[in-house]
Formats: sequence, structure tokens, C-alpha cells
Amino acid sequence: MSALTPALELRLGIAVERMPAFPRSVQMILELTRNINCMPKQLVAVIEKDPVMTMKILKVINSAYYSLPSKINTVGQSVVLLGINTIKNLALGFATVGILPRMNTAGFDIQRYLLHSLVVGGTARQLATQFAKGEVESGDCYIAGLLHDFGKVVFAQFLAAEFSAALAHVGEHAVSLHVAETAVIGVDHGFVGAMLAKRWTFPDHLVACIRDHHDAAAEPSAMMDCLRVADQVVRFQNIGDSGNPWRDSEAPAAPQRFGEDIEEIVAKLGSLEKIIEDAQYFAQVGSEP
Repeated sequence: MSALTPALELRLGIAVERMPAFPRSVQMILELTRNINCMPKQLVAVIEKDPVMTMKILKVINSAYYSLPSKINTVGQSVVLLGINTIKNLALGFATVGILPRMNTAGFDIQRYLLHSLVVGGTARQLATQFAKGEVESGDCYIAGLLHDFGKVVFAQFLAAEFSAALAHVGEHAVSLHVAETAVIGVDHGFVGAMLAKRWTFPDHLVACIRDHHDAAAEPSAMMDCLRVADQVVRFQNIGDSGNPWRDSEAPAAPQRFGEDIEEIVAKLGSLEKIIEDAQYFAQVGSEP
């Protein structure tokens, strides 16, 4: 990262403050679930006071993704069947999708960005299940994937001219977007995304993962490995658009855990078709008023 000037720090701070806050119900869910002794009934009571959130959670839980044997009619039933973490992550996911801007002047396609982020989240969760079981909660990897690029949304919304120039820089110089952002803006999307995640009071380990996911010198972790490789897999298969096209010269993201051959990783994962279909459905439900 380039040296952060006082002027840039002020601009980024203002931009982050101008981003919408999470709904109060989701903030309360975050507060509750930080306590390992959180009771399911406490979580249910908060969600049920938000009828829109309740409707969206039940709609997704009763979709083909979960393939439950019978219809779930209450949040209480869903918590019993799927657990506190799953319901928390659904609520966070819906809140995140709901605050995305519909358009921007940077030329950044928000809908294709959302598809990319949702599929990265689903792929990171799958990687955690297959390759990091017991090391990290797979649902946390999903949230890391969903949020890892949110700094791009901040740039597109509030530093539109500079971000547009960074997007052009990627094609002109055949570099990664985070390199272009640092050259043009002075910091990359991971840095400003972490500022936003901190404002949203996310756990420190998630804030660090968002901040460092492009930093080769950062301390690796199971979550970081799954996130980085999921991002590469999704870009390799050209799913959605993060403004950062796949380059054949890219170094493997986590060779010690996943190996060095991206095609082998893709083969081990199998088809992402279901993850893509689920992402499209989630985006549709999450965008509903």
C-alpha cells in the first residue's frame, strides 16, 4: 500500500461514513452472536421483530438449496434445524445485498459484482468444507467471500473518477486491480473495505481478512486460504465481474493447502452450477423490498 496521506485518509473516512449502516436488527444479531452463550430464543426474538428479514430468511431456507423435508414456518424452527451461525450469516448476507447502490458513475457493474461476490462466498464455504474442516467455520468463509471486495463499492460510489481510472489501468497495464488502485488512488479496496467492516463492527479476524486478502506478506489462515483460492477459481471461470479479470501469470493463492494447479482445484471442487444458481436466487430475494 502507498503512504496514506492525510487528505486521502480524510476522503476515505468520509466515504465510509456515507455508506449505509446495517439495519439495527442485524447489528443486534452481531452483538448477540459474539457471545458464545447466546441463546437461540434471543436471536429469534430479534429477527422476528424485522418482518422483511424474517420473510427473506424463510424464503431461502425453504428453497431448493437446503432441500429440507418439510416446510419451515418460523425462524425458531430454522435456528433449531440449521443453527445460530447459519441464520446469522443469512441475515448478514441479506443486509449486505440490501445496501448495495443500484448504480454508480464509475462504470462498475454492481449486479455482476454481486454475482461474483456471492459465488466467491459459496465457493469459499465449499473449500472450507472440503479442505479445512475443523479449522474454520465454513459459514464465516461465506461471509468473508461476500464482503471481501466491498471496498470496490465504496470506491465506485464515492471516488468514482479515480476508480474508473483504476479499472482502465488494469487493461492498459495488465495488472491486478488492487495494484491499479494503489497506483491510482493510493490504497486498494481491501484497505477501505476493512475500514467499512470495522465501522460495521465485524469481528477483528474478518476485518483483517478483508484488509489483507491481496497482501502476500499477510499471515495465512484457513479463512484467508479459502477466500483467496475461491476468488481465483471464480475469476478463472469468468463468473460475474469483479473488475479484475483472470491472468494466466497469477501465482497460486495458497499452494501449501490447495496445490499450484488452478485446473486441478476446479476439478476437485466439481461443478459450480448449483452455487451459481443459489447465488442468483439469493441476490433476487435479497434485493426484494
